[in-house]
Amino acid sequence: MTAGEGEREGFAAFMLRMRARGIDSKDLFTAMEAIPRSTFVPAEWKKWVWSNRTLPIECGESFEPCDLQGAVLNALDLKPGVRVLEIGTGSGYTSAIMARLADRVLTLDRYKTLCEQARQRHEAFGLSNIIVKQADGTEGAADGPFDRIVVWAAFEELPRRFVDFLASGGVMVAPLGPGDDVQIMTRFTKIGSRFERVDLEPVRLQPLIKGVAQAL
Repeated sequence: MTAGEGEREGFAAFMLRMRARGIDSKDLFTAMEAIPRSTFVPAEWKKWVWSNRTLPIECGESFEPCDLQGAVLNALDLKPGVRVLEIGTGSGYTSAIMARLADRVLTLDRYKTLCEQARQRHEAFGLSNIIVKQADGTEGAADGPFDRIVVWAAFEELPRRFVDFLASGGVMVAPLGPGDDVQIMTRFTKIGSRFERVDLEPVRLQPLIKGVAQAL
């Protein structure tokens, strides 16, 4: 079996798992199929990209399992015309998928190395509607308001100040809970000056860390 055949089979198995969970978005599956997932991880981990396991990437960070990424992207309900803020660029994979579904994506990471690598990958795929910045994700972004916000690191408590970064009716998906224990991936919808909350699934992600990395 070639690497390409293996990736196609892995993607097919992923779609079956998603459909078993009630997720069957043609637009999402098309976007994910168009961006080869294996190009976003180190060579030694390429065969595992559709195995639904967390994989290591540079700077001591992680590449989230495909099922979690699919569920979160589905919960964001991305569509043409929306502006997205992503906190935690990582490999750049999820921002690449979102760029195919939304109007514009601003993605932030505390590591310069990850930002540079993600930018190169986006350029290789001709994705011109993504801005990658090294920044402190705890501060949000002054470029808003955004229609969608996704955070790949955990908030210890309800992120109330992020209400200000969302447009009316906007959606934010983020893990909520202790940084050293199980958290709940949560979908927040902005209603006036408050959030309406729906819990999605338990996760274990790193806590959201203040500041930017100085060395990497």
